[in-house]
Amino acid sequence: MKLAQLTAALLTLAATPAAAQNLRVDVEIPRLSTAEYHSPYVAIWLERPDQTAVANLAVWYDIAARNNEGQTWLSDMRTWWRKIGRETTLPADGVSGATRAPGATHINLRANQGPLRGVTPGAYNIVVEAARELGGREVVRVPIQWGPQAQTANASGSSELGAISVSINP
Repeated sequence: MKLAQLTAALLTLAATPAAAQNLRVDVEIPRLSTAEYHSPYVAIWLERPDQTAVANLAVWYDIAARNNEGQTWLSDMRTWWRKIGRETTLPADGVSGATRAPGATHINLRANQGPLRGVTPGAYNIVVEAARELGGREVVRVPIQWGPQAQTANASGSSELGAISVSINP
């Protein structure tokens, strides 16, 4: 490589900001065989290994209920509620959403934007909690290492949640 080409390549690299991480969380909501099925409320958040909450990533509940009645049942997601939920003002832009039907669904987030703003490299858990009216409740933790390296981590629920996959891509 000629010196001019090398210099141009180095200048391009210096002018290009470091690639931001993309976080994708795939969540499977199983179809349960019950007489009266209700889609679960689901909360997804980021926590440190000592289980202190860092950020809400998604909260799916009945956002269309009159007079914000859907918020009444958020405390059924007891772990989320105690850690971060009761202090959260809902609906939260980019975090709140409607409940999801059975099947696979996902969220995509970028580093240094929205709820991931200011998250520093290190060990964390992605936590997914589901609670369903006339049903059960389940919490699944997926350990991750937040940083510049690509990775995939998987876990699975046993009742209210199915497969959960977390992907981090620079």
